[in-house]
Amino acid sequence: MTDPARRTTRTTPNRRPLSRDRVLRRAVKLADASGLDAVSMRRLGADLGVEAMSLYHHVANKEALLDAMVDHVGAELNAEIAGLDLPDPATDWAAALRARSLAARDVMLRHKWMPSVLESRTQISLEVVRYYDGVVGILMAGGFGHDLTHHALHALGSRVLGFTQELFDLGDAGQETSEEVMAQMAHVIPNLMGMLAAVAHTDGPDQTLGWCDDQTEFEFGLDVVLDGLEKRRPRRP
Repeated sequence: MTDPARRTTRTTPNRRPLSRDRVLRRAVKLADASGLDAVSMRRLGADLGVEAMSLYHHVANKEALLDAMVDHVGAELNAEIAGLDLPDPATDWAAALRARSLAARDVMLRHKWMPSVLESRTQISLEVVRYYDGVVGILMAGGFGHDLTHHALHALGSRVLGFTQELFDLGDAGQETSEEVMAQMAHVIPNLMGMLAAVAHTDGPDQTLGWCDDQTEFEFGLDVVLDGLEKRRPRRP
């Protein structure tokens, strides 16, 4: 006769213990695959094979989860930057900052929900602040001084984090629109529509972090700001 205790041991599944890190990894993966709207405590619990209530031992609520997800990606970003072989900022601060910003963009493109969540946070992420601390270090090493470094951070804005905050959010305007609607818009805003018709982007939505925020536009804006800051930088004797 089989020992009941042995039978239970053999048939009980070996469930992985739930941890904060495992919750965050799955939440980030879910947002990457299905968008931020798909991230709910119930959906996350189902993906992890636990009741949603179990998640509250690791994150207090949905907002705390989003804060933690930002920190999680921020840590990924800092790890990515730590692995770069950057130029010495004392001799080429712009190249160092440019390489850092483009690496940050690679991370943001892996997590396209991150910019919108960053903008909605009321709690500062320590990992994101650590990233900006490195930016300040590059500018200071480049000879900017504290006051000009402060101005530079405002001028650079979100570009150092790998994305730009667009002036317009046209929503579905990038999708097919009837000729009648296009003609009406061209009558009301002829200059803007003429420009858009001439420079329509063909990179596709998979390469963007916002409307008209493709790689070419991102690098153009970044380079314009870096060139302008270089003209303002005090020359060393």
